[in-house]
Amino acid sequence: MYLFFSPTRDELDWAAGATDSDKHLLALLLMLKSYQRMGCFPALEDVPEQVVEFVRRTVELPEGTLPVHREARTAKYHRGLVRMRVGVAYDQAEARRVAEQAIREEAAAKNRPADLIDIALEKVVEAGLELPGFSTFDKMASKIRTEVNASICAGVHHRMSPLQ
Repeated sequence: MYLFFSPTRDELDWAAGATDSDKHLLALLLMLKSYQRMGCFPALEDVPEQVVEFVRRTVELPEGTLPVHREARTAKYHRGLVRMRVGVAYDQAEARRVAEQAIREEAAAKNRPADLIDIALEKVVEAGLELPGFSTFDKMASKIRTEVNASICAGVHHRMSPLQ
């Protein structure tokens, strides 16, 4: 946890300059560190309490400070700040297109959905895009794998003689 969720001095200065309260500072730092670790933004209430407390203590915020956004637009603004800081774009349609293309290219040679999802994740990250949710990748890999398997079966069936 220390390795992944310890804000650097530069990250703390950046976040402090972008926020107006301790709770927003903690929320922004948690969003940044979570994104750096997972490639997505978990809901603040889903961040484990021990992570929240670790970051709060690390940046020496008062005891009991909770990561809270007063309004949804503040959370949206913070996500935009994090995206700019880490150099990713939020374009879910493009991320799905990149993922689908990667899965289609590999599906004839790879059968395990986990392998296809790994390839898609890698390609979306390489494209500098924010990752869609895991369920998006899972459904996409399953659907495309089914299509490829049906195509392979149809190709084999087409080559068979009526007697076979």
